[in-house]
Amino acid sequence: MATPSFAAGAYASIQGMGAGNLLRKPASAGASETGGPDFASMIGKALEATADAGSKADRQAASVAAGRADVVDVVTAVAESEAAIETLVAVRDRVIAAYEEIMRMPV
Repeated sequence: MATPSFAAGAYASIQGMGAGNLLRKPASAGASETGGPDFASMIGKALEATADAGSKADRQAASVAAGRADVVDVVTAVAESEAAIETLVAVRDRVIAAYEEIMRMPV
C-alpha cells in the first residue's frame, strides 16, 4: 500500500522526469489549431519519459551488480520507474473510459 510520502515522492519524480515538458508548447509540428500542445505528442513524450526512467533503473541495477553504485540509488530509480508506469496506466485507463463513454452516447 502506498503511503502519502511515497505518493508525494512519486509525483515529484514524475515532474522531474519531464512531465513539465508535456505542458510546453511544442514546435510547429505538434501544435493544434488552438495553439495548444497536440495530445499525441504529449502521450509520446510521456512514453519517452517512462522509457527513460526504465533505462535509468536498468543502468543503476547494472552499476550495483558491478559494485559501482549504492542499492539506495537502485531502489530510488526503480520506484521512479514504477511511478511513471503507474501514471501511464492510469492515463490509459481514463482514455479508455472516456472512449467507452463516447461510444455509449446516442448519435
